Amino acid sequence: MIRTVFMGTPEIAVPSLQMLLTSSTYDVVGVVTQPDRKAGRGRKLKPSPIKQVALEAGVPTILQPRRLREATAFEALAALQPELIVVTAYGQILRPEVLALPRYGCINVHASLLPRWRGASPIAAAILAGDAQTGVTLMQMDKGMDTGPILSQRAESIRPDDTSITLGERLGRAGAELLGGVLSCYLAGSIQPYPQTEQGATVCRLIKKEHARIDWQRPAQEIERMVRAYQPWPGAFSWWQGQMVKIGAARVVAGTAKPGQVMGVDGGAAVGTGRDLLFIEALQIPGKRMMAIADFLRGRSGFVGSFLGDENE
Repeated sequence: MIRTVFMGTPEIAVPSLQMLLTSSTYDVVGVVTQPDRKAGRGRKLKPSPIKQVALEAGVPTILQPRRLREATAFEALAALQPELIVVTAYGQILRPEVLALPRYGCINVHASLLPRWRGASPIAAAILAGDAQTGVTLMQMDKGMDTGPILSQRAESIRPDDTSITLGERLGRAGAELLGGVLSCYLAGSIQPYPQTEQGATVCRLIKKEHARIDWQRPAQEIERMVRAYQPWPGAFSWWQGQMVKIGAARVVAGTAKPGQVMGVDGGAAVGTGRDLLFIEALQIPGKRMMAIADFLRGRSGFVGSFLGDENE
């Protein structure tokens, strides 16, 4: 069996780890994941999905360094003597000494069809751009950001109602299937990685909360893609009467209104944009759950006719 270390953090990485754990080819001697984060109203520390799976599977070593570049973190990783490192959405850049550690190299499962959408948020980026398809890439990592040679790829169509959650679930499964079918061939030397082309290369940014603030001057189609792309975090948002309003589901409808103006449409509410209207299907205000627009409007007759905009408006 090949001594293997898995690096990953969010839910999309879970199928790849599970594939390695259930295979007779790989001995998962350790997992590297992000430190536990505070979550929920109680702000209690919560382990990453990958840590939870590793604990349940009895993985002997779980490392959670704040920064992998720290000397103690590298020493702990090197002590595991990995022959192979598999990475899926870990969340940190691997330094050259880490890349050089395993004899079979570091293999990355990346959620895009490289070279399109190199970087930290490829799923959200594909939805925001209105791409018709994306996919997963199995890649041999190098010192660049998602620039290494490709082992294999698999395309996945983006559905009109896809959010980062639903698309991520499919890509997670597709990545694990690709890993299971290709990795053993690579290790046996029957697959040779081929270099990426720079033609059509794009880079996506690390998502920050302010990126999800809605600019109602933009076309409704762009805003609708924001609503789907920024799920589950940070959630597309605007402001109403001094409080943040998160929009959980929306669709584009024909019509005109001033940007940010809330109109009554079909018993619900739609907001004016730079082009067309954005019909709100679900939204959330602080201290409340996400609710359907019909439920929200009960007792809030002042919502229709008001304006959504900046915090101070």
